[in-house]
Amino acid sequence: MKYGSIGTDTSASEVTDISPFGIWLLHRGKEYFLSYEEFPWFRDASVSQVFSVVEESEEHLRWPELDVDLSLDSIRDPGTYPLVYEPRATYGDQDASGSPDKPGS
Repeated sequence: MKYGSIGTDTSASEVTDISPFGIWLLHRGKEYFLSYEEFPWFRDASVSQVFSVVEESEEHLRWPELDVDLSLDSIRDPGTYPLVYEPRATYGDQDASGSPDKPGS
């Protein structure tokens, strides 16, 4: 006698815990820890925002309410994908051409 599965799998990805240091994510049977140091978007997010993870594909997760998209590679090895932020000139610091003003000009 063969047994088949009833229904469909509702989620291959889910946040299983939120700790003071990061979040725990279960994705396709493997558990991952996303520390706030390496994934700062989750630090000040609400519980409902953190728990609303969507699996876009087998290797791509999205948190739509936080506007966060992560590849599974970046979760597995965050050091390979360092966070780099280079702010553009602040509002009012640009001339009419859109170039940042130079000091003394």
